[in-house]
Amino acid sequence: MAFYYSEPSRTFNEFLLIPNLTEKNCTPKDVDLKTPISKFKKGEQPDLSLNIPFSSAVMQSVSDSTMAIALARCGGISFIYGSQSVADQAAMVRKVKEYKAGFVVSRSNLTPQHTLKDVLDLRKKTGHSTVAITDNGTPNGKLFGIVTSRDYRVSRDSLDKKISEFMTPFSSLVYGKSGITLSEANDIIWEHKLNCLPIVDGATNLQYLVFRKDYDAHKGNPSALLDDNKSYIVGAGINTRDYKERVPALINAGVDVLVIDASDGYTEWQSETLKYVKSNFDVKIGAGNIVDREGFLYLVESGADFVKVGIGGGSICITREQKGIGRGQASALIEVNEAREKYFQETGIYIPICSDGGIVHDYHITLALAMGADFVMMGRYFARFDESPTKKLKIGNNFVKEIWGEGSNRARNWQRYDTGGKEGLVFEEGVDSYVPYAGSLKENLDKSIGKIKSTMTNCGARSIEDLQKNARITLVSATSLVEGGAHDVIMKESSLSGE
Repeated sequence: MAFYYSEPSRTFNEFLLIPNLTEKNCTPKDVDLKTPISKFKKGEQPDLSLNIPFSSAVMQSVSDSTMAIALARCGGISFIYGSQSVADQAAMVRKVKEYKAGFVVSRSNLTPQHTLKDVLDLRKKTGHSTVAITDNGTPNGKLFGIVTSRDYRVSRDSLDKKISEFMTPFSSLVYGKSGITLSEANDIIWEHKLNCLPIVDGATNLQYLVFRKDYDAHKGNPSALLDDNKSYIVGAGINTRDYKERVPALINAGVDVLVIDASDGYTEWQSETLKYVKSNFDVKIGAGNIVDREGFLYLVESGADFVKVGIGGGSICITREQKGIGRGQASALIEVNEAREKYFQETGIYIPICSDGGIVHDYHITLALAMGADFVMMGRYFARFDESPTKKLKIGNNFVKEIWGEGSNRARNWQRYDTGGKEGLVFEEGVDSYVPYAGSLKENLDKSIGKIKSTMTNCGARSIEDLQKNARITLVSATSLVEGGAHDVIMKESSLSGE
């Protein structure tokens, strides 16, 4: 006969945290939100960690290169959506990796024989105001000069004017030599009041460009998630259909971590994909989604570096409504965390957990972390911001942004829901909708992080690991939910209540 769970399927709304003793050295500024994203052995450090426990969902309406750069700048990670061509997804990954606070390989290059029109066309195409002029127009050719917007006047200069006539020649450039450190390069930039410092080898071949704006951006974002080359760290979603073509292209583009994006991850297709990737490439890869102990162990034993938890809890997901499959996010997370802890005790290998879905309020993030998640993945949360790839629209008197699920007809991401049948969606598991526009990512993220850190200090925790070990959590009744909000008063309209 069928197996029945004795406990109901519970959501984050049904739990509250109980305060622990807050010591004097436990204030929000003392809280460290660094968290692992790849498995590691007891006593060792993970190869890949996040500086804040935030990742943006593998969705067309959420995670493109713009979101990935903005979130990595704040310390989190984006998984660029896979429901696009291999070439387009790889191009997005490459754009993130090349947008780095450090030594940049020049992507805007021309020869002295090109014209002002070529400069303007290139600027329109790339958005770059600095163009390296090399003998052959390549990023590593012999450097002849640099062109910036200060070298020409569109209103007076002829579009046919040769670059050789108006560029700043190499003889007039301040430059660094190959082997220079980033710190030394930035010192030269400041000493000579430069915006850009070219780096050349002994034969004056261009190697890199170092920009003042990258230094300023790095100093203004001390939690930025960077690799050893000072490039932003970025993830990408893959499916279980075209992974043999997609994974090599993403790795070649520089991706740092992959995740198999699927509604239900407890499948042989995911196991085969994990084993293929682990056997052929040196790259971190997560898998999911699952909601119980069995699913967790199956993916871990197949090679997953982290496991994603959650089925049907997303704001745009209707899997439970359509198929009757899923589980309350809190219940799923609690069981998977128990399985993870047992696995860690038996093997000495720690598997990070990503909680995906079910988050409505900021405090749900803290609850998810307390229940065992190492980081959370969110779609609706990030879709609201300027940095998401969707349109900002005005409906009535309100501004909104579009959001659609990967299981909607609009996304056409049938591979995410593939069960070995015909190609295409038979029915939808996601909706096409709107979310209230909320402004910039950083401003909102800072507010959410402030709430999380404040709650953690109430729990006496200065790290996510402390919170997971020592949090005290209670179930709440329906009436206590009412008691927890403003009640029995007439609310004033104010900026505070609006927020």
